[in-house]
Amino acid sequence: MSDPYQNNYYHQGGGHDGYGYQVDYPAQEEDAASDVTEGHDEEDQMYEGEYQGIPHPDEQKAAQRALQELSEQYEDIMEDCGHGKFQWTLFMVLGLALMADGVECFVVAFVLPSAEKDLCLSNAEKGMLGLVVFLSMMVGAFLWGGLADKLGRRKCLIVALAINCVFAFLSSFAQGYGFFLFFRLLSGIGIGGTVPIVYTYFSEFLQKDKRGEHLSWLCMFWMMGGIYASFTAWGIIPRYGWGFSMGTEFQFHSWRVFVLVAALPAIASLVGLTFMPESPRFLLENAKHDEAWMILKQVHDTNWRAKGQPEKVFTVTHIKAPKTAEDEFIEIQAATGTPVQRWAVRSLTLCKLVLKNVASLVSAELRYATLFMAIIWFCMAFSYYGLSVWFPDMIKHLQYEEYDSKVKVFHKERVENFHFNFSLENQVHKEGEYIRDKFINIELISVKFEDSLFEDCRFEDIRSTDTTFENCTIRSTVFYNTDLWEERFIDCKMENTTFELNKRGCHLDALEENDVLIYLVSFLGSLAVLPGNIISALFMDKIGRVRIIGGSMLISAGCTFLLFLSFTQSAIIALQCLFYGVSVAAWNGIEVVTVELYPSSKRATAFGVLNALCKLAAVLGSSIFASFVGITKAIPILLSFAALVGGGLVALRLPDTREKVLL
Repeated sequence: MSDPYQNNYYHQGGGHDGYGYQVDYPAQEEDAASDVTEGHDEEDQMYEGEYQGIPHPDEQKAAQRALQELSEQYEDIMEDCGHGKFQWTLFMVLGLALMADGVECFVVAFVLPSAEKDLCLSNAEKGMLGLVVFLSMMVGAFLWGGLADKLGRRKCLIVALAINCVFAFLSSFAQGYGFFLFFRLLSGIGIGGTVPIVYTYFSEFLQKDKRGEHLSWLCMFWMMGGIYASFTAWGIIPRYGWGFSMGTEFQFHSWRVFVLVAALPAIASLVGLTFMPESPRFLLENAKHDEAWMILKQVHDTNWRAKGQPEKVFTVTHIKAPKTAEDEFIEIQAATGTPVQRWAVRSLTLCKLVLKNVASLVSAELRYATLFMAIIWFCMAFSYYGLSVWFPDMIKHLQYEEYDSKVKVFHKERVENFHFNFSLENQVHKEGEYIRDKFINIELISVKFEDSLFEDCRFEDIRSTDTTFENCTIRSTVFYNTDLWEERFIDCKMENTTFELNKRGCHLDALEENDVLIYLVSFLGSLAVLPGNIISALFMDKIGRVRIIGGSMLISAGCTFLLFLSFTQSAIIALQCLFYGVSVAAWNGIEVVTVELYPSSKRATAFGVLNALCKLAAVLGSSIFASFVGITKAIPILLSFAALVGGGLVALRLPDTREKVLL
């Protein structure tokens, strides 16, 4: 049997107070043998399952001991390196990546009011565009999380952010719905990898007593992403003059400028990552001792030099880590065949290793942790994202009810030889007669004509929104340069009616089409997260992750019942801020525990799988909750309450990981 461990790095000159790990075995003569094995050949000693590739139980125990020893030694090394300039620099770089993920969740929602006109979107297409954001991020989380455990945290994060930046840029120039949807899909797949990789990457540069607090501080960047998206959308999208056009085929309106600006955090993080090293813990797991030692020395020297102690020497002399059979398999296969064959073998092997890692999450050692975390992630995401959609939809519904209550109804009016040179808004005209009237250069906003007669009339330079003609008779009437299309005339009878130079396609006009309240609600909701973030960060290591998760989810469940008392827009906004402020503490605790429950070789994979489940729950929650807007409040409130209570009770069964060394 071959030794499953590799000792290929030893640094001479280290002091006796270093963290060297070395085992001395008693000397033994070359021909010495025990009485038990005397008279037996080596072949007779072959483990029964060895020909099947099954590790010997002693090898498994040895591997577990080596992993535990590596974990403890690594913790000692990180304590010796200290927490300082290096971690804070990495904190900012990874924070920008997390901020980019937060921005991605808001981009489509903010641009839809403008994009639906610019791209002529139907309701089904708008729904698909909103859905594809979470579905693509779900795929990205699963894909990049699995790859990060095999290819490296830094490498995968760079590729994921690069994909996001490239396709976000292309989506801003896409003139058709199909291309825009495709580019946003690929952009989402890229950004979906940030959350699982960022937390895994950063945790492996933190010592035990700093882990909970600083991972919680990192969560604040997601909130900053929401604030950044709301603020920039508010400042850019309503400014229609910020765009340009090249004929009628290429339009670049202000919402496209916002799409470009929204990609800036990802670009900044991508640039910063080029100066950051790979996780040394990942390198040690893959038997790259020399590289890991150099990076750890860099962390040590950077921190102590910034603290004014450049003379402090990095005393680590020896790091021992396992080299797995999986690594050897890739090396063997990569050395044979043509370049295309080697690439195919490597890719196939990589897929197998990733899927094997995913399957190991339900092994005997991890199945309960995975089950509990899956329930908690799903329940939290289902309630949080469901209510995140329900809050603004309810505000819009209340606005619509208020607007609808002010509608003006005109019954059996007769207007002859009149020139309408003023806009009509929020009106219903029933059984009216309009003879030789002119509607010139006006807007029709939320206007409905029912069972009316238009004779010898002229509609010219008309811009309309939510305007229809139902069961009307239209005789000898001219529609010139209007946007009134066939679908606006429902069961109408046309007699000698002509349409000339009708506006083709969907166009933005100079009026503000975006309700400022959309941005304000998102801005306040993101800002409300700040107090909960600060409190959870300060008490994460004092109270414990389990109590923070369970307590926050149960308190959030209580907040949902207050929604029964919300009858105004201001009340819903206030309760939204309260819910976000409390629930963020649970999110912080969930992300910290997810990092700590899984070993380094499976950490990013587990985080990716659970984050993908989170996005699936978000799709289900937002779809279900939105379907009840305007129908009943009881079902969304009870669903969110049940999910939060169930997830909170399960969270209280989790082990306390505050003092746990990262395996």
